[in-house]
Amino acid sequence: MTKSAYHHGDLRAALLRAAAEQIAADGIDSVSLRALAQRAGVSHAAPAHHFGNRQGLLTALAIEGFELLDAELRGASGDFREVAVAYIRFARRNPGHFDVMFRHDLLRSDDERLIEARNRAGYELRSGVVELGIPATAGPAAELAAWSLVHGFATLWREGALMDSELGGDPELLARAMVAAIEFTGAAGT
Repeated sequence: MTKSAYHHGDLRAALLRAAAEQIAADGIDSVSLRALAQRAGVSHAAPAHHFGNRQGLLTALAIEGFELLDAELRGASGDFREVAVAYIRFARRNPGHFDVMFRHDLLRSDDERLIEARNRAGYELRSGVVELGIPATAGPAAELAAWSLVHGFATLWREGALMDSELGGDPELLARAMVAAIEFTGAAGT
């Protein structure tokens, strides 16, 4: 985004979009407020005005990511397999957000907006597990297993670990096959 490209509108949103694009392309370490300002064609003080510092920027990006994830998961709620695929789809479509969202070392982990957004998205993921009919006593372990499954798959895909694998191919088809192969002990019907 050059100075001539940015005329008006929501600078905060434009900076978040630029940060997500930069992270997706070059990793988290490539992002700085100064580089974002240059990319947006604004003064170096503009990003600091909106986010305070790099940690504030990354926290805002993580909040936005959890909000996007929540929306993606809500669209699939009620079916564990569809919720799992939605999580993986989110990670593929929003790699810059995904790479930041779980990096507590880089975020203001006590930010109330972050906690709230994370909890909402977590609720949607947990709701998919609840639909399996797992007894309450096994629920937390099943939720952790389900999250580990989809997050691990998304991370492996994002890092390129599955590219040359015999499992390679369409990630959504692979995800569907993966979750179809899993049986949770205690689930209704098992």
